[in-house]
Amino acid sequence: MIPFVNLSQQYLEIQEDIDRAVHRVLSRGWFVLGEELESFEAEFARYCGTTFGIGVGSGTEALHLALLACGIEPGDEVITVPNTAVPTVSAVVFANARPVFVDVDPKTYTIDADKLEDYLKKRFTRRGSRDGHKPKAVIPVHLYGHPADMDRIIALSRTYELKVIEDACQAHGAEYKGKKVGTMGKAGCFSFYPTKNLGAYGDGGMVLTDDEELAAKLRMLRNYGEEKKYVNVIKGYNSRLDELQAAILRTKLSHLDNWNRLRRDHAHTYDDRLKDSPVITPTEKDDAKHVFHLYVIRAPDREKLQERLKDKGVVTSIHYPLPVHFQQAFRYLGYTNDDFPVSERLAGEVLSLPLYPELRENQIESICQVIQDFYG
Repeated sequence: MIPFVNLSQQYLEIQEDIDRAVHRVLSRGWFVLGEELESFEAEFARYCGTTFGIGVGSGTEALHLALLACGIEPGDEVITVPNTAVPTVSAVVFANARPVFVDVDPKTYTIDADKLEDYLKKRFTRRGSRDGHKPKAVIPVHLYGHPADMDRIIALSRTYELKVIEDACQAHGAEYKGKKVGTMGKAGCFSFYPTKNLGAYGDGGMVLTDDEELAAKLRMLRNYGEEKKYVNVIKGYNSRLDELQAAILRTKLSHLDNWNRLRRDHAHTYDDRLKDSPVITPTEKDDAKHVFHLYVIRAPDREKLQERLKDKGVVTSIHYPLPVHFQQAFRYLGYTNDDFPVSERLAGEVLSLPLYPELRENQIESICQVIQDFYG
């Protein structure tokens, strides 16, 4: 069988270093807001090329707290895409803001900057739109590891006075025009869920920023609103990246570039072996460095292909089978069929194939052969 991911194999390859990091924390006996977190925050921020890192409980909480720190208020509009993991939108709801969607680019599957501009022009020319609640932020999602069109998004944010909060939860180490994602907006948000390119052995997240005041506010928000011990100056939360996870992530960070290189190599092997098949393979734009958190094809007869792969021992997944605006929890937003045709079409075609650093070339060959045979 070829699993979709193989985290146990990754652990075995770096077991000695991981065990040493865990032992270091257990021996120290300090498990929350300690030396390991401070070191990892600095190291990850330096790796990405920004000033401050604030470790939090999850990627969802990174987005949630970043919205609050950026001044998003109840009822404010936050623009993002329906073709994303639900947590992106959950974070907006947690901030008591209103999610607003625009469709995605049919090649990169990230937010379509033209459609974003169209929405903003309509929203800000509509009579009375500058009164009351209006768009206050945009969350571009660097989906599957491919960067969004950040130049256009940043330019639009300046024109319309929007905060840009990057959802880089699937894009650790990805680059846009030589800059790592998560460093171009007001804040960049990452998840360290175990299956991510840089994953913990539990949950965790981080917000990156160059804004010292924003960083200070985020540190208070994650820890009950404390400015210092027992002095609470704002309403806050309990959302802290713990010492064990920070120590594990520090160890893994030294491997991230190599792991991303292997992911890219595997993706190129898939591209080559599937180029004569009916499936559509992922796009990488010239100004982007894709890190392939997921290798997502668009496949005719997807369900039948997925069943054939399963019969041959290949585990696949679908990211995501139902756009967020079709989810029952978000029907109240009032969107209907055909509001976002690209996202809706993708939901019926995308199929994620196994891709992780430890995957072997002969396994990729086997997967591609099944696909080629399926289409005859």
